[in-house]
Amino acid sequence: MNECDSQIEYSCTYEPCSRKRKCCECIAYHRSQEELPACYFTQEEERTYDRSIEYFIRCRQNR
Repeated sequence: MNECDSQIEYSCTYEPCSRKRKCCECIAYHRSQEELPACYFTQEEERTYDRSIEYFIRCRQNR
């Protein structure tokens, strides 16, 4: 395992993802899409597959 491999609980439920447990790759990919990785969201929020920053902000404002 290299230093970018996940050592935390992985929350992404998107099965065909090739970046599972590869945190650096996951973060780089989602940043390039102007999104956040699944680990920023609760389990319920993650299941929507909406990784947008706008969705993240809305979720936090509604808490």
